[in-house]
Amino acid sequence: MDRKNLIGLLPRELSSWFEERGEPAYRARQVTFWLYRKKAARFEEMTDLPASLRKVMAEHFQIGSLRIAESLVSGDGTEKFLFALHDGHAVEGVLIPHRKHTTLCVSSQVGCPVGCPFCATGRVGFKRSLNFQEIAEEVWLVERVRGLSIDNLVFMGMGEPLLNYDHLSLALRVINARDGLGIGARRMTISTVGVPEAIVRLGREWREVNLAVSLHAPDNDLRSFLVPLNKVYPLSSVLKSVKEYINLTNRRVTIEYTLWQDVNDGAREAQALSHLVGGMLVHVNIIPGNQVKGSPFRPSSRDRVERFSRILQENRINVTIRRSRGQNIQASCGELYRIQEGEK
Repeated sequence: MDRKNLIGLLPRELSSWFEERGEPAYRARQVTFWLYRKKAARFEEMTDLPASLRKVMAEHFQIGSLRIAESLVSGDGTEKFLFALHDGHAVEGVLIPHRKHTTLCVSSQVGCPVGCPFCATGRVGFKRSLNFQEIAEEVWLVERVRGLSIDNLVFMGMGEPLLNYDHLSLALRVINARDGLGIGARRMTISTVGVPEAIVRLGREWREVNLAVSLHAPDNDLRSFLVPLNKVYPLSSVLKSVKEYINLTNRRVTIEYTLWQDVNDGAREAQALSHLVGGMLVHVNIIPGNQVKGSPFRPSSRDRVERFSRILQENRINVTIRRSRGQNIQASCGELYRIQEGEK
């Protein structure tokens, strides 16, 4: 008998199973309490359920399908995980401690179909999308093994989350639910290179979830080189959907812009970006690139990063420069996964 994974299920999905066996519906709430609040990994831990019921549940369900295959901890406290999936594939997650909160960066796909040439994940290719239970389990597993509560969740790991929208939305439901993992919608950020119809759908269905759009270039020619999906969804359509998202949610959108030396970090690009997003309810987050082994892309120098930022500020664009974390543990997205795939 194939056992169904409990992670990702809520009481309403479980209550009928109990009722069919003559058990009261409240058993489902007991189980999800143990699962999501206590992080129980074995049915034996669910001590307020009858032993006979726990035995039957163990025959029909399993608790989790992921395991941590590897973890690396940086000197700044950043921890990178390689999650092994049931089918032999793997995805990454990064735990980033801050003084007052803890952020987890999770993946939505194995590899990535977008194929950005500067990205370690994109250079490996695309294998498959994660299902909603696997996405939610990344969060559950880190909370369980590290004994902490995640305050902030960012979908900035492997994959393009909006190309896996249906399962992303189901995962958000489990992660956000009071009888699920209980992380507030405003504490979650979806990062995308721009899938217009999904951006609008996110604005309609998840109005309190934050949106970050990875632009990386202010014109179509350069962006199509850096973000190949731009050939399908050009800048005009992406920005139109961002404006619609803002109208639907009245929430500020983060524009992510990774800087590469002599590629997209010049004064001309900074001026063009200022013109492109000027007047929009956005915040530009400048990201000094991470060096990927074998890639010809070089991170911009500190002087060029600061000049780029200064030009945006002079044009009255809200801007910050992201501080790099985990530099000594292959913390750029896809590095650990790429090493594992290479070893295969």
